[in-house]
Amino acid sequence: MKNTLVLWDIDHTLVDYTGLSTDWYAAAFAAVAGRAMSALPIFHGRTERAITTDLLVAHGIEPTEEAIQAVWAVLIAQSEQSRDRLAVEGKVLAGAQAALATLATHGHVVQSLVTGNLPEIAEHKLAAFGLHEHVDLTIGGYGAISAHRPDLVPHAVQLTAAKHGVSFEPSAVFVVGDTPNDVAAALAHGMVAVAVATGAFTASDLRDAGAHVVLESLAETEVVVGALVGGHE
Repeated sequence: MKNTLVLWDIDHTLVDYTGLSTDWYAAAFAAVAGRAMSALPIFHGRTERAITTDLLVAHGIEPTEEAIQAVWAVLIAQSEQSRDRLAVEGKVLAGAQAALATLATHGHVVQSLVTGNLPEIAEHKLAAFGLHEHVDLTIGGYGAISAHRPDLVPHAVQLTAAKHGVSFEPSAVFVVGDTPNDVAAALAHGMVAVAVATGAFTASDLRDAGAHVVLESLAETEVVVGALVGGHE
Protein backbone atom coordinates (compact mmCIF):
# COMPACT_ATOMS: atom_id res chain seq x y z
CA MET A 1 0.00 0.00 0.00
CA LYS A 2 1.24 3.48 -0.83
CA ASN A 3 1.64 5.43 2.40
CA THR A 4 4.60 7.76 1.86
CA LEU A 5 4.82 10.68 -0.56
CA VAL A 6 8.08 12.40 -1.46
CA LEU A 7 7.71 15.70 -3.29
CA TRP A 8 10.96 16.87 -4.85
CA ASP A 9 12.06 20.33 -5.83
CA ILE A 10 14.18 20.35 -9.01
CA ASP A 11 16.63 23.24 -9.32
CA HIS A 12 19.61 23.04 -6.94
CA THR A 13 18.02 20.05 -5.24
CA LEU A 14 18.31 17.43 -7.99
CA VAL A 15 19.99 19.35 -10.81
CA ASP A 16 21.93 22.58 -11.37
CA TYR A 17 21.24 24.70 -14.45
CA THR A 18 22.72 27.93 -13.09
CA GLY A 19 22.16 30.83 -15.47
CA LEU A 20 19.76 29.00 -17.73
CA SER A 21 16.60 30.54 -16.30
CA THR A 22 18.02 34.03 -16.76
CA ASP A 23 18.82 33.30 -20.39
CA TRP A 24 15.37 31.85 -21.07
CA TYR A 25 13.58 34.71 -19.36
CA ALA A 26 15.65 37.26 -21.26
CA ALA A 27 14.65 35.63 -24.54
CA ALA A 28 11.01 35.34 -23.48
CA PHE A 29 10.76 38.92 -22.34
CA ALA A 30 12.38 40.24 -25.52
CA ALA A 31 9.99 38.18 -27.64
CA VAL A 32 6.91 39.38 -25.77
CA ALA A 33 7.85 43.00 -24.98
CA GLY A 34 10.00 43.78 -27.98
CA ARG A 35 12.82 45.11 -25.79
CA ALA A 36 15.63 43.80 -23.67
CA MET A 37 15.10 42.69 -20.10
CA SER A 38 16.61 45.31 -17.78
CA ALA A 39 15.63 43.96 -14.36
CA LEU A 40 16.27 40.45 -13.11
CA PRO A 41 13.61 38.73 -11.00
CA ILE A 42 14.48 36.65 -7.94
CA PHE A 43 14.37 32.95 -8.78
CA HIS A 44 15.32 30.98 -5.65
CA GLY A 45 12.42 28.89 -4.37
CA ARG A 46 9.78 30.88 -6.25
CA THR A 47 7.14 29.79 -8.72
CA GLU A 48 7.04 30.59 -12.40
CA ARG A 49 3.85 32.57 -11.83
CA ALA A 50 5.52 34.73 -9.17
CA ILE A 51 8.69 35.21 -11.22
CA THR A 52 6.85 36.12 -14.42
CA THR A 53 4.52 38.52 -12.58
CA ASP A 54 7.48 40.30 -10.97
CA LEU A 55 9.32 40.48 -14.28
CA LEU A 56 6.41 42.14 -16.04
CA VAL A 57 5.68 44.56 -13.22
CA ALA A 58 9.36 45.56 -12.99
CA HIS A 59 9.22 46.57 -16.66
CA GLY A 60 5.96 48.48 -16.38
CA ILE A 61 3.81 45.81 -18.02
CA GLU A 62 0.49 44.76 -16.51
CA PRO A 63 0.76 41.08 -15.53
CA THR A 64 -2.45 39.95 -17.22
CA GLU A 65 -3.00 36.26 -17.73
CA GLU A 66 -2.50 36.82 -21.45
CA ALA A 67 0.90 38.43 -20.89
CA ILE A 68 1.95 35.72 -18.44
CA GLN A 69 0.94 32.95 -20.82
CA ALA A 70 2.82 34.67 -23.66
CA VAL A 71 6.02 34.65 -21.62
CA TRP A 72 5.48 31.02 -20.67
CA ALA A 73 4.98 29.97 -24.28
CA VAL A 74 8.43 31.29 -25.13
CA LEU A 75 9.98 29.75 -22.00
CA ILE A 76 8.60 26.35 -22.99
CA ALA A 77 9.86 26.80 -26.54
CA GLN A 78 13.31 27.74 -25.21
CA SER A 79 13.29 24.64 -23.05
CA GLU A 80 12.22 22.42 -25.94
CA GLN A 81 14.94 23.83 -28.19
CA SER A 82 17.54 23.22 -25.48
CA ARG A 83 16.61 19.60 -24.72
CA ASP A 84 19.58 18.10 -26.52
CA ARG A 85 22.01 20.45 -24.74
CA LEU A 86 20.68 20.34 -21.19
CA ALA A 87 22.91 17.48 -20.07
CA VAL A 88 25.92 19.52 -21.18
CA GLU A 89 24.75 22.92 -19.96
CA GLY A 90 23.69 21.62 -16.55
CA LYS A 91 24.64 18.90 -14.12
CA VAL A 92 22.92 16.37 -11.95
CA LEU A 93 23.73 16.86 -8.29
CA ALA A 94 25.63 14.23 -6.35
CA GLY A 95 23.43 11.41 -5.15
CA ALA A 96 20.26 12.54 -6.90
CA GLN A 97 20.06 9.61 -9.28
CA ALA A 98 20.80 7.06 -6.55
CA ALA A 99 18.29 8.60 -4.13
CA LEU A 100 15.46 8.55 -6.67
CA ALA A 101 16.29 5.04 -7.87
CA THR A 102 16.59 3.62 -4.36
CA LEU A 103 13.34 5.18 -3.17
CA ALA A 104 11.66 3.68 -6.24
CA THR A 105 12.46 0.21 -4.90
CA HIS A 106 10.29 0.91 -1.83
CA GLY A 107 6.83 -0.13 -2.95
CA HIS A 108 5.03 2.08 -0.42
CA VAL A 109 6.66 5.29 -1.68
CA VAL A 110 5.31 7.63 -4.36
CA GLN A 111 7.68 10.24 -5.77
CA SER A 112 6.52 13.39 -7.49
CA LEU A 113 7.35 17.10 -7.59
CA VAL A 114 6.65 20.41 -5.95
CA THR A 115 8.58 22.77 -8.17
CA GLY A 116 8.41 26.34 -9.34
CA ASN A 117 8.92 25.13 -12.90
CA LEU A 118 6.23 24.73 -15.52
CA PRO A 119 5.38 21.05 -16.20
CA GLU A 120 7.05 20.95 -19.61
CA ILE A 121 10.24 22.53 -18.34
CA ALA A 122 10.31 20.26 -15.30
CA GLU A 123 10.16 17.22 -17.56
CA HIS A 124 12.96 18.50 -19.80
CA LYS A 125 15.25 19.31 -16.89
CA LEU A 126 14.79 15.89 -15.31
CA ALA A 127 14.82 13.85 -18.51
CA ALA A 128 18.22 15.23 -19.49
CA PHE A 129 19.69 12.99 -16.78
CA GLY A 130 17.06 10.24 -16.74
CA LEU A 131 15.67 11.45 -13.42
CA HIS A 132 12.10 11.47 -14.72
CA GLU A 133 11.97 7.67 -14.72
CA HIS A 134 11.25 7.40 -11.00
CA VAL A 135 9.07 10.49 -10.56
CA ASP A 136 5.38 10.61 -11.45
CA LEU A 137 5.11 13.88 -13.36
CA THR A 138 1.32 13.68 -13.68
CA ILE A 139 0.64 14.38 -10.01
CA GLY A 140 3.07 17.21 -9.25
CA GLY A 141 2.55 20.71 -7.97
CA TYR A 142 3.91 23.11 -10.59
CA GLY A 143 4.73 26.80 -10.77
CA ALA A 144 1.78 27.69 -12.99
CA ILE A 145 -0.66 27.01 -10.16
CA SER A 146 0.06 29.95 -7.90
CA ALA A 147 2.51 32.70 -7.04
CA HIS A 148 2.33 31.37 -3.47
CA ARG A 149 4.53 28.27 -3.25
CA PRO A 150 2.67 26.62 -0.34
CA ASP A 151 -0.37 26.30 -2.65
CA LEU A 152 1.52 23.77 -4.74
CA VAL A 153 1.83 21.20 -1.96
CA PRO A 154 -1.84 20.31 -1.33
CA HIS A 155 -2.39 20.28 -5.10
CA ALA A 156 0.21 17.53 -5.48
CA VAL A 157 -1.06 15.63 -2.42
CA GLN A 158 -4.66 15.70 -3.65
CA LEU A 159 -3.71 14.47 -7.12
CA THR A 160 -1.63 11.66 -5.64
CA ALA A 161 -4.35 10.61 -3.23
CA ALA A 162 -6.91 10.52 -6.03
CA LYS A 163 -4.65 8.51 -8.32
CA HIS A 164 -3.73 5.89 -5.72
CA GLY A 165 -6.99 5.85 -3.78
CA VAL A 166 -5.30 6.52 -0.45
CA SER A 167 -4.99 9.38 2.01
CA PHE A 168 -1.54 10.53 3.05
CA GLU A 169 -0.96 11.59 6.63
CA PRO A 170 0.87 14.94 6.81
CA SER A 171 3.69 13.20 8.69
CA ALA A 172 4.16 10.89 5.69
CA VAL A 173 4.51 13.69 3.12
CA PHE A 174 8.10 14.84 2.66
CA VAL A 175 8.76 18.09 0.81
CA VAL A 176 12.40 18.20 -0.31
CA GLY A 177 14.06 21.41 -1.44
CA ASP A 178 17.01 23.76 -1.09
CA THR A 179 15.40 27.05 -0.03
CA PRO A 180 13.50 28.49 2.93
CA ASN A 181 10.50 28.78 0.59
CA ASP A 182 10.51 24.99 0.16
CA VAL A 183 10.63 24.61 3.93
CA ALA A 184 7.78 27.10 4.41
CA ALA A 185 5.65 25.26 1.84
CA ALA A 186 5.91 22.06 3.88
CA LEU A 187 5.40 23.71 7.25
CA ALA A 188 2.30 25.55 6.03
CA HIS A 189 0.53 22.19 5.79
CA GLY A 190 2.10 20.36 8.72
CA MET A 191 4.22 18.22 6.43
CA VAL A 192 7.85 17.18 6.79
CA ALA A 193 10.38 19.72 5.50
CA VAL A 194 13.60 18.09 4.30
CA ALA A 195 16.13 20.69 3.22
CA VAL A 196 19.27 20.13 1.17
CA ALA A 197 22.07 22.70 1.38
CA THR A 198 23.05 22.42 -2.27
CA GLY A 199 21.72 25.79 -3.41
CA ALA A 200 22.16 29.40 -2.33
CA PHE A 201 21.26 28.76 1.32
CA THR A 202 23.43 27.24 4.03
CA ALA A 203 22.47 24.40 6.33
CA SER A 204 22.16 27.00 9.10
CA ASP A 205 19.80 29.10 6.98
CA LEU A 206 17.60 26.09 6.37
CA ARG A 207 17.54 25.07 10.03
CA ASP A 208 16.59 28.62 10.96
CA ALA A 209 13.73 28.39 8.44
CA GLY A 210 12.36 25.47 10.45
CA ALA A 211 13.38 22.43 8.39
CA HIS A 212 12.81 19.16 10.22
CA VAL A 213 15.80 17.56 8.50
CA VAL A 214 18.77 19.29 6.90
CA LEU A 215 21.15 17.42 4.61
CA GLU A 216 24.40 18.83 3.29
CA SER A 217 23.70 17.02 0.01
CA LEU A 218 22.06 13.90 -1.42
CA ALA A 219 25.43 12.17 -1.77
CA GLU A 220 24.94 9.65 1.06
CA THR A 221 22.08 7.55 -0.27
CA GLU A 222 21.51 5.60 2.93
CA VAL A 223 21.15 8.81 4.95
CA VAL A 224 18.82 10.38 2.40
CA VAL A 225 16.56 7.36 2.11
CA GLY A 226 16.53 6.95 5.88
CA ALA A 227 15.41 10.55 6.31
CA LEU A 228 12.59 10.10 3.80
CA VAL A 229 11.40 6.57 4.52
CA GLY A 230 11.90 6.83 8.28
CA GLY A 231 9.22 5.00 10.19
CA HIS A 232 6.90 4.62 7.22
CA GLU A 233 8.14 1.27 5.98
